[in-house]
Amino acid sequence: MRIKVKKLPHSEGLPLPFYATEHASGMDLLAAVKEPVILKPMERALIPTGIAIEIPPGYEAQIRPRSGLAIRHGITLLNTPGTIDADYRGEIKVIVINLGSEDFVIKRGDRIAQMVICPVVKVELQEVEELSSTERSDGGFGSTGYNI
Repeated sequence: MRIKVKKLPHSEGLPLPFYATEHASGMDLLAAVKEPVILKPMERALIPTGIAIEIPPGYEAQIRPRSGLAIRHGITLLNTPGTIDADYRGEIKVIVINLGSEDFVIKRGDRIAQMVICPVVKVELQEVEELSSTERSDGGFGSTGYNI
């Protein structure tokens, strides 16, 4: 599958998103910031990637955190996974938050998130009076009894 990508003027000199390894599921997205962005603990910022994409109908792009940033620095994404719909043509931007205890600097070209292209299934909802029963029923939030 090929996805059309439009590079925006502020992405000049940055590569397109890429898979870091042969079997990676997500493509790394890069920060297309002009100046470094300093995120203090518990601060969030909207970081531009400098690209817009054309996703085919029946697919979405999911924007996810990078595990290395999360474990090393407490950096993650809000609204995760973020969804880029097939009919959106604007710039992909990433909501980054610093949950760590120290300032974190985002520099131009830093890998800040990953993008996974996924199929989307459309369904038709049918209103009913009752749902089929299961062993679990309406038990949620730890109801299966497994302790980690």
